Amino acid sequence: MLTHLTLPAALQALFPFRVGEYALPGGTGVIRYVDEGTGIPVVMLHGNPTWSFFYRRLIMALRDRRRVIAPDHLGCGLSDKPLHYPYCLANHIRHLEQLLAWLNLGPVDLVVHDWGGAIGMGWAVRHPELVRRIVLLNTAAFLSPYVPWRIAVGKLPWIGEWAIRHVNAFALAAAVMAVTRPLDPAVRAGYLWPYQTPADRVAIARFVQDIPLHPGHRTWPVVDAIDRDLVVLRHKAVRIFWGGRDWCFDDRFLAGWLTRFPTAYVTRLDDAGHYVLEDASDTMIAYLAQWLLAE
Repeated sequence: MLTHLTLPAALQALFPFRVGEYALPGGTGVIRYVDEGTGIPVVMLHGNPTWSFFYRRLIMALRDRRRVIAPDHLGCGLSDKPLHYPYCLANHIRHLEQLLAWLNLGPVDLVVHDWGGAIGMGWAVRHPELVRRIVLLNTAAFLSPYVPWRIAVGKLPWIGEWAIRHVNAFALAAAVMAVTRPLDPAVRAGYLWPYQTPADRVAIARFVQDIPLHPGHRTWPVVDAIDRDLVVLRHKAVRIFWGGRDWCFDDRFLAGWLTRFPTAYVTRLDDAGHYVLEDASDTMIAYLAQWLLAE
């Protein structure tokens, strides 16, 4: 089912997209996703604490010639936010697998950012025949001993959970720290709109807790397995569009991707931060879209 959700007028102006709904099996909840345009499908996966809103400018640039699917992960954006659900990477990958099987899109171009990298590549290594090309935006799908203190604080027992859910510290901080140029107030409000209450922020907290820092963490072997299987994607065309001033996914992660995809084409935006599509100019968005529009 496609619908136009009732959003605040200012948000509708920035996010004027049709939204589809998919009910996960077993009554888990409803995943909502942007579904715009026709043509070769492009699947865009957001990270934490964003939502499909992150891709709005790229969706606009593609929808006249491509079908764009941009899901909100369960607990994020416009999707349902069940409080008592085991949010973890393995489940997010499973949800994506179920959604894409239901949509029956055929081969897609895959665009991933932040946690969307691990989720998207987790799906892709299971279904390499359904992947045409890949765009990587300041993300990872491999283990790293490096975790910035600004992220590590969110993993502290009790304190991290309270700050993220009751003060909205993670989403508020990201709206400032993830960009190199201040967000327009309406854009900042758009990022924060789905996360208005502590209940709305449960998945934000769970994403932070799901960062694997040691082999005993439940998500450690999941990420390790994805990394080992990335070789099945090595023959794919890969484009890396990288914010050079990202303090979280910095150039160490870029180097990690180039080790795994040595023929990838890299565009490094020296003055862009983690929200690379926010800091990117209209020219650079068009440049990325041009690559995705090539047959």
